[in-house]
Formats: sequence, C-alpha cells, structure tokens
Amino acid sequence: MALTDQLEHWQLDESKLEAVAARVLAITRATYPDLSRIPYHGRYRHFDVGAVPRLANFNAQIAAFSGDEQLAARFELVITSVLLDAGAGPSWQYRAADGGVYTRSEGLAVASYELFTAGGLGGTAHAPRADAVGLTGLTASVLADAFQVTPSNPLTGLTGRAALLRRLGELVTLTPEYFGPPESARLGNLGIWLKRSARSGVLDATALLRSVLRELGPIWQGRPHLAAQSLGDVWCHSRLGFMPFHKLSQWLSYSLFEPLEAAGVRIAQADALTGLAEYRNGGLYVDAEVLRLREPSATSQAHRVDSDLVIEWRALTITLLDRTADIIRRSLGVDAAHLPLARILEGGTWRAGRAIAHELRADGSPPLHIISDGTVF
Repeated sequence: MALTDQLEHWQLDESKLEAVAARVLAITRATYPDLSRIPYHGRYRHFDVGAVPRLANFNAQIAAFSGDEQLAARFELVITSVLLDAGAGPSWQYRAADGGVYTRSEGLAVASYELFTAGGLGGTAHAPRADAVGLTGLTASVLADAFQVTPSNPLTGLTGRAALLRRLGELVTLTPEYFGPPESARLGNLGIWLKRSARSGVLDATALLRSVLRELGPIWQGRPHLAAQSLGDVWCHSRLGFMPFHKLSQWLSYSLFEPLEAAGVRIAQADALTGLAEYRNGGLYVDAEVLRLREPSATSQAHRVDSDLVIEWRALTITLLDRTADIIRRSLGVDAAHLPLARILEGGTWRAGRAIAHELRADGSPPLHIISDGTVF
C-alpha cells in the first residue's frame, strides 16, 4: 500500500533507502571493524556500558552454580531486564554503583542489573534469582527507589513496569511444567526446559519465540484477545485488521540466544525473526526521509500506540529493516546465514537511528512522541 501511495498517514520514498543502508554499514564498521564478529542484538550488549565488565562480574558471581542453575540465573537476568526495557523517556537517568550516569536503554539495563544482582527480585546478593516471591513483591514504590525515580527524574511507565513483573511472578506459580513446582518455582527454569526440549542440542529461533509468546504471553493485559489468548504486542488497524509486532518478545528472544548458547544449545534459523518495531529503528526511516508524514504537524502531537499512524509506522519499519538488510548483504557479498538480521540490528540500525536523532534534535529524542505505558517500546 505504501508503494502505491495508499496509506492514510505515510508516504514512502524508497530512493533514499540506499543512503540509509550506507549509513548503517558505516556505523557498523566503526563499531565492529571485523564484520564477521558482530554479536547478536541482545540485552548483553547493554550491561557493560561505561566499559564496566558487569557481565563478567555476574558470571563470576554465579560460577559456583551448576550448569542448569547458571542458565536459570542468566535467563532471569535477561528476561527481567528486557521486560523493564521499554522507553525510559527523555529526562530519566541512573547513577550506577560505579559512579557512571546512564540514560535510556543502557540506563535501564544497568539499573535492572543492579536490582537483580542485589537479590531485589528474589534470592540474595550471593545467589540472586527471580522467583514468585521476589517478583510479586515488586511494587511501583520499590521499583522507583531501585531506579532512582523522583519528581525531577521521572521514568515513563513506572507503574506499568512494576505491574508487568508482578504478573510475571504470578505466572511463574501457575505453570509448573515450565517454571517448576510452586514451592520452588523460578523464572529461569524456563531456560532449563528449553535446553531439554532442544533436538540434538539445536533449538530453532522460532521455537524460542513461540515459547516466549506462549509461556509469558499471559502477563500482557489490556491487549486484544483472540481465542481466549492475550495477543500481546498486536494491534488492530482500522482498515487492515490485526498487525503483529511483538517488539519486546522478539527483543527478549534475541537476548536469550547467548544464555542458551553458553549452555551448549545451538540456535538455528537466527534470521527467522523480524526486525524490532521500535522508535530507534522506526525513527531512522523518518529522520532519513524514507518515510514522510502526510500531515507534518503530526510530529508535534502525541500518538497512541494503537493508532493507525503508529501501527503503519511500525509495520513499515519491519519491512524497511528487511530491505535495508538485503542492501547491506548485497554490498558485502554475504547471505543471511552469514549476516542475520539480529547482527544487522546490533551493528546497525538502532545505532544509526540514535545517531541521526542526535544530529537533528539536541536531546536525541525520536521524531514522534508515543503515549506508552512502559510495556510496548
């Protein structure tokens, strides 16, 4: 519809896509000069912000655990951190134990890391975990203290984030097949279940995403339902019907590749998931004028996440990420098996989206303001 200029809110200029791909490739080369060693676009990348080896410290913290317990702990760190990773807003910041001050996604990563490793979601500082007791006890007030939220340091969607993790804690006690019996249920047991469900040590990325959507899906509330199933990050366009995005669920799935690989599981079909329909990837195409609003004044308005304008923007973002990836692979002479989308995103598209936002706006804010409860993006 965009190609034939039939969308209500957006116009597409594909002639600018080559320049976007060149921008993404340039920033990827600057960040990862050895293009064969680009990591996955996962939460692990954010933990070591400020050149602090937090991930190595965490691995040392859990080194005495059994292999399964290490896998469970890594799953819990990643899942809780990702679920707390919706947009922080332009003014929030976090002062870490190392003295560094971090903002946006990196700040949320460090804040959630310090909350988890201190035993704030269950267990103790010597043996942190995310279990039903710790998760269900996470009130908005507790999270505000942990994330240093004050009237002068507001965090977007604070109440929604806390409620999401409380529902996660309730869910952990309800499905013992994946999380263990109620008396010992913990979130990370899902990782152990996935490891054991792998065939000859191989797990398809799509199987991982299906598990995330199925086992964690009930935590999403206030969303459309179909066949008694909460659809999560799926929104209904007035003309086109349901449009699935699953930004946080796919970001979570990408982020769980490495904990599973550390446990000896090989991830197959890493390129089978989509790009992430969030404001950095989407902002890249708006700021680079691949996408233009029919009504320019819309940039000064706040838009609901379920509005047709935002749904169209996010859907176009996913398709344009695929097209950008194709251009980059052609220029490098590689295929998707050698350079999956998960690595192009990391290299990559979200960095380019952040960079161009700072070029155009002093605060680096995205080109559109989205009304979010902290559980979408």
